[in-house]
Amino acid sequence: MNNRVYIFDTTLRDGEQSPGCSMTVEEKIRMAGKLAELSVDILEAGFPIASDGDFEAVRAISRGYPTIRVAALARACALDVERAARALENAGRPRIHTFIATSDIHLKFKLKKSRQQVLDDAVAAVQLCRKYVDDVEFSAEDATRTDWDYLEEVSKAVVAAGAGTVKPARHGGLLDAVANTRR
Repeated sequence: MNNRVYIFDTTLRDGEQSPGCSMTVEEKIRMAGKLAELSVDILEAGFPIASDGDFEAVRAISRGYPTIRVAALARACALDVERAARALENAGRPRIHTFIATSDIHLKFKLKKSRQQVLDDAVAAVQLCRKYVDDVEFSAEDATRTDWDYLEEVSKAVVAAGAGTVKPARHGGLLDAVANTRR
């Protein structure tokens, strides 16, 4: 068991979801520098599919900080994964962080998909990510309301598909636990 704690910072992506906290590309680059000074291990630099600005920020941070693991967020779909991969092309240590909702309420009302369809989408996304990068993180969105047996099934499937980190994504700030499956 690896006893090292890895600092995974989402300020550049998740922090922007706070009212009044939008950053320009230049501001994100400057913030990345401050986070690098703090020895953050993994910077989630942005959600490249969300905007050209996020794409450019991920791209610039990837080039500017080759020793830091730079992550780009992507929903579990080909368009998102491919956009994230393009943004990370020049990264020294790229990571794609892909996610999909797994709770029955999200499957029924948000995604309108079956458990099997979501499982298949999650595995396909991780496999596609692995075509571009060696370091893939998977998050099960709304994990705290997901059936535990199904969450375990999805987690095992994405690890088998190549995810090195599996993270149940919090719902309403309840959970943000990270389980590293391998390094």
